[in-house]
Amino acid sequence: MSQHGEGPRREGRGRVVRGSRSRFLIAVPVLWIVAVSLIDLLAPDDIHLGPLLVAAPAVTASFAGPRTVGLIAVLAALAQTAIGLVRDPGELLSTNHQAQVVALLLVGALLVIFCVLRERRAKELAQVRYVSESAQRVVLPPLPKRLGPLRVASLYLAAEAEAQIGGDLYAVARTASGTRLIIGDVRGKGMTAVNDAALLLGAFRVAAHRRSNLGELVSYLDRSVCWDLVEPGEAGRYGETFITATVLDIPDQGGRVEMVACGHPPPVVLRDGRPTTVDVLHPAPPLGLGELARPRYHVDSFPFEPGSLLLLYTDGVTEARDATGTFYPLAERITGWTERDADAFLGRLRRDLMDWVGGRLGDDAAMIVIERPAARPA
Repeated sequence: MSQHGEGPRREGRGRVVRGSRSRFLIAVPVLWIVAVSLIDLLAPDDIHLGPLLVAAPAVTASFAGPRTVGLIAVLAALAQTAIGLVRDPGELLSTNHQAQVVALLLVGALLVIFCVLRERRAKELAQVRYVSESAQRVVLPPLPKRLGPLRVASLYLAAEAEAQIGGDLYAVARTASGTRLIIGDVRGKGMTAVNDAALLLGAFRVAAHRRSNLGELVSYLDRSVCWDLVEPGEAGRYGETFITATVLDIPDQGGRVEMVACGHPPPVVLRDGRPTTVDVLHPAPPLGLGELARPRYHVDSFPFEPGSLLLLYTDGVTEARDATGTFYPLAERITGWTERDADAFLGRLRRDLMDWVGGRLGDDAAMIVIERPAARPA
């Protein structure tokens, strides 16, 4: 379950909904013009409601384009002229009445200019979104639904609505005996974080098949980050850029999952509605700090039995806050969830997380759910 590829369909549906809504709402300023005109004509001679007509184009600008706003402004000016003709033809030539008509046209022109600028910015933002989503599909393609006997669901949620891409990353590689997977989070945001993520993912895809030992693979990734993320001539800046990550080796034929956690949130194994947070006995520093810490990477392991789900995530999930500032309690929230399908579980987790934060994340979040199906009876 991923956001990749859903943009065009979602935008198409959005345009249809907004178009039908605008056609329905256009009746509001028209009815307002009619109502103000009738009340003004029926009111005593010393009461003039014509200035209220300016509200019609102002309201229209909140949901319609420049052409519609201009049309409503012209209608309001014509209504003001008609009021003057009906009430007192001589009043039509008065300075006060002419000033009201000119004011309506001036406000309408300003609103049209505002709508033109707003639509231009909306097109620019749509283009930025399209480019960022295209870059994300290249840097971070969706994970396959099946990896040998495993079933996989992945999801990337960007905090910024204008740019659906950030520094969270994940990738998989199939080996002769199983699946190797990395999930991580780059320090920082923006295109610099995207570039750093691309460098690490490239190094992982190159080395995942060549390094037989998981510790050797992580050591290679750390060296790659140290050399690739520091600009030429800035060797003294080691440690300013780093990437938290967890690298796993999941065997196809059962057995224990091997893991090296480099400053990243630990995985969670869910079985029969009971989540178990994996203990990291040998934590390692984030990738990119190897030149400073010179760690020895020890491999931890944990069971992943058939019928279980394995949840991997970035800190954008556990550091998501509700309206009171309370962090999202992941283990507590998923306790009792009985979904055994990876897609169904991830869909529920997404809905629950977005409900918790009120629909807007404070940081990018990536989630992967891996399902090891239960063995079928012969």
